[in-house]
Amino acid sequence: MQINLIELWNSMGLPVRGVVILLSLQAIACVAVVIDRLVLLAMSTARARAFAASVHAEMEASDYASVLGRVLETKSNHLTSYLELGIRTFLGRQAAGDGVERAAEFTRRALERKGDAISRDMNRGMNILASTGSTAPFVGLLGTVLGIINAFKMISTSGSGGIGTIGAAIAEALVVTGYGLCVAIPSVLIFNSIASRIANYEAGLINAGSELVDRLETSGDASAAHREQASGRKLTRSATSVAAAG
Repeated sequence: MQINLIELWNSMGLPVRGVVILLSLQAIACVAVVIDRLVLLAMSTARARAFAASVHAEMEASDYASVLGRVLETKSNHLTSYLELGIRTFLGRQAAGDGVERAAEFTRRALERKGDAISRDMNRGMNILASTGSTAPFVGLLGTVLGIINAFKMISTSGSGGIGTIGAAIAEALVVTGYGLCVAIPSVLIFNSIASRIANYEAGLINAGSELVDRLETSGDASAAHREQASGRKLTRSATSVAAAG
């Protein structure tokens, strides 16, 4: 059985056409969101991996001035902005006279706020996919109801309820329902897939932030012990000078 979509469109009433247009707009919006989120995830993941590899040696050596320098040389991504905020916050608090534990606590709070902002950015537009997945079947059903109403009007006008009279109206009603399902089902599946990838990305950022705080605390404690053992001797790199270098 072949369905002539152009013929169906021409036979549709204005209310049913409005439903079809609404479903089409939802589908276009979903495609735009999917492309945008997939490109963002791909670029952010690639840049984050490249940056993590480039600063591995500096992080192991606790050379945070070099890390901040590489941040400025690297294309902006979520990981660089996340780590930069953590390092600057920690060193800034130490420069202000806070101890290691207090500076680490400020850093942890700053990273939590930054993580929330990144999460909002990563999930931008995802509500469109969720809304389309949940409402498109009902929008299609609305088209079906309107199509059936049109069929009854045709029966009342012609005085006959034969298939030849209402066949086109019933067909358009069922096609609109199918169209709604065709828009909704992929939206739900793609939403779940992208949401899972975003959750994994955010989990990686949280782990990176926790590891950074641990490193900062450890390096801060080590610096304090070194100052106690070498009292009166100038350190070559203090928290203040590192913050200024960043």
